[in-house]
Amino acid sequence: MSSKEKPTLGGTRIKTRKRNIAAPLDPAAFADAVVQIYLDNAGDLELVAKNLESSDLNFSRYGDTFFEVVFTGGRTQPGTIKPDEGERHPYSVIECEAKREAILPSVIYIQKILRRRPFLIKNLENVMRRFLQSLELFEDNERKKLAIFTALAFSQKLSGLPPETVFQPLLKDNLVVKGLVLSFITDFFKEYLVDNSLDDLISILKRGKMEDNLLDFFPSAKRSPEGFSEHFTKEGLVPLVEYNEKKIFEVKLKEMKSALTTQIAEESDISEVIENVKQRVKDAKLPDNEVVRILWDVIMDAVQWSGKNQQQNANSALRQVKTWAKLLNSFCSSGKLELELMYKVQMQCYEDAKLMKLFPEIVKSLYDQDVLAEDTILYWFRKGSNPKGRQTFVKALEPFVNWLEEAEEEE
Repeated sequence: MSSKEKPTLGGTRIKTRKRNIAAPLDPAAFADAVVQIYLDNAGDLELVAKNLESSDLNFSRYGDTFFEVVFTGGRTQPGTIKPDEGERHPYSVIECEAKREAILPSVIYIQKILRRRPFLIKNLENVMRRFLQSLELFEDNERKKLAIFTALAFSQKLSGLPPETVFQPLLKDNLVVKGLVLSFITDFFKEYLVDNSLDDLISILKRGKMEDNLLDFFPSAKRSPEGFSEHFTKEGLVPLVEYNEKKIFEVKLKEMKSALTTQIAEESDISEVIENVKQRVKDAKLPDNEVVRILWDVIMDAVQWSGKNQQQNANSALRQVKTWAKLLNSFCSSGKLELELMYKVQMQCYEDAKLMKLFPEIVKSLYDQDVLAEDTILYWFRKGSNPKGRQTFVKALEPFVNWLEEAEEEE
C-alpha cells in the first residue's frame, strides 16, 4: 500500500508582520550639532538661523532640546537647569547682559525659527514652563534675563505663545513664599510697559487668567491691597497701582449693590437697610456720590415695570420713590449730594424711554418726601451742567419751578 504524500503549497511566501523599529533617541548628538552651528558662526543669530534652516536636524523630535540650547547654551539635566554633558556655546539668553538690547535679538531669532517651524511653539512652551517652575535654581541676574525675555516675547507678539504658559507655572507655593515670583513679575511688568500700554498688559493678564488674582504673586505676609500699592509704587508702576485700586473699588461697589438689591427685593425694614449701607460705606470707604448713585439704581431696578402702560409705570416708580425716600434722605445729606441725585435721575430719564416723561413727577415726589430741597431744584433748573436731555427736562419742570418761586414769594 503506497503512502500518500502530504500536500504542500508551492511558490508561496509566508508574510511576517513587520515591527516598528524605533530609532534610539539621541538628544545629545542633536544638541552638539546645534551648539556647533552657534560656534561656527560666532553667535551671529542671522547666520545661525540660516544654517539651522538648511540642516537636516530632527527638530520635530528634539524641539525641547533645541530651546534648552537657545536659553542655556546646551542641554540641561532632566528636571533641572543644570548643564548636562556635551559642548556648550556662550551666546545663550542666560549669557546675555540683563538688558533689552542684548536679549531682543534672541527673541527675533526665535520668532524667525517659529515662522519656519510653527510646531516648535509647543516645545518653547514646555521649556519656558519648566524654567519658570525652577526659578530658585537660577541666579538673581539670570531670573531678570528670563523676565526681560518673556516681556519682549509678548511685546514682539512671539508666534502663538499663550500667556497662561508664563503666569500659571509661577504660582508654585515655594516660589511665591521666597518672593522670587514677585521679583520676576515686577521685572516683567516694568519691561513690558516700556513699549506697551497698561491696557495691553491687562489684556495679557486677562488671557493668562491672572487679572483678578494679582495678589497671588505676593508672599502671604505682603498679600494685601496695601502691600500691592506699596510695592508697585516703590517700583515706579503707579498706573498699575491706580488700576488695581479702581478694580478693588468697583468690586466693593458691586458687593454693596448686590446686598442692597437683595434687601430691597425682600422688603427688609428700612432702618436695617440704612444701617447695612452705612456699615458697608464705612468699611469700604466708599465716596458719598457713588453711594447716592447706587441707591437710586437699586431702587429703580426693583420697580415692576409694565410693557406699555405709561400711567402704571409712573405709579410704580413714584410708589417706589415714596417707599424708600427715607433711605435716600439718609445719604443725601448735603446740597451737593442732592444735586448728584438730580443728575442721576436726569440721566436715567434721558436714557430710558419709559421714564422720559416722568422726570418732573419724580422730582416733585422727591421734593414732597424731603429728599430734594427747593434750593437744589432751583439750582439745577437755572445752572445745571449736564446737557443730556436738559432742554426737554427744564421745559417739563418749568410749571413746578414756577410754583416753587411763587410759594417762595408768598412766604
